Amino acid sequence: MIVDCALYRGGFRQEVDGDIREALKAATAHDDAFIWIGLHEPAPEEFETVSKDLGLHPLAVADATYGHQRPKLEDYGDTLFVVVKTATYTKPAEIILGEIMVFVGPGFVITARHGDANPLAPVRRRMESDPTLLATGPSAVLYGVLDEIVDSYDVIAHDIESDIIALERRVFTHDGQDVTEDVYTLKREILEFRTGEDPLLPVLQELVKGRIPLCVRHKERFRDVQDHLLRIDQKIDAHSEMVTNVLTAHLAVLSKRQNDDVRKISAWAAILAIPTMIAGVYGMNFEHMPELGWATGYPLALGTMGSACLLLYRKFKKSGWL
Repeated sequence: MIVDCALYRGGFRQEVDGDIREALKAATAHDDAFIWIGLHEPAPEEFETVSKDLGLHPLAVADATYGHQRPKLEDYGDTLFVVVKTATYTKPAEIILGEIMVFVGPGFVITARHGDANPLAPVRRRMESDPTLLATGPSAVLYGVLDEIVDSYDVIAHDIESDIIALERRVFTHDGQDVTEDVYTLKREILEFRTGEDPLLPVLQELVKGRIPLCVRHKERFRDVQDHLLRIDQKIDAHSEMVTNVLTAHLAVLSKRQNDDVRKISAWAAILAIPTMIAGVYGMNFEHMPELGWATGYPLALGTMGSACLLLYRKFKKSGWL
């Protein structure tokens, strides 16, 4: 559905009078005017009306209608079609990806949003608060959309880093908690995030090259967004490596704890072997055995058992097995 449609002239918003065709005619009549149509999960028949009035390429319209596209840039002569992935990060660790399709042409911009993430409302407010930038044409809106989305990527990268630090703390606590599943979950979400942000780099590289006439005017601004995205991409690479290191450390800690448990069990088994052996010998019920007739035989046997156990306990305690 159409969530917003406005005419911008000289960087200032004007409400659209009449249908889209009349608004486009009014926009093309002035060099500093264009219309901005915002759509959310548009139905095919709804997009068909818009595409006919603006002369959009049918392949791009099909992509924008049904979604599920990778980030990409397609140049259809007078119209530029850009697909960008939006991302939100929820707790527990989960990346939810959406899509924004942007059509940029002479005198118009169309933004079609799929998914719950909505970075377009702040983009429109930000652009309307800067009439000088907005007056530079439709490609300024594309810059604003890309800049806002890359900024949201930065927030997500920071949240992921916080979760990695929290996982590290849990790994090195002494409560014996197994966090292997949580580590793999976070690693999977980082990989999913990469599928959204990483393919955007070639799109920005193409815009920065200055080969697209519609966007030449904002080449420097697109370069700034590209630099920002490159830093985020490096962060995500580092995060992925950190999660791998956390998993390695966690497995090492689990192995050490298992070894400690085995040593403790072995130590106690050795301690209990002494009284078990003595009691087993005196439990064989032979008639002629030493000390059976002694009055001090029973306390002597108990004392021997206790002394041997205490001696072994002190030895194992000193060596760190207990």
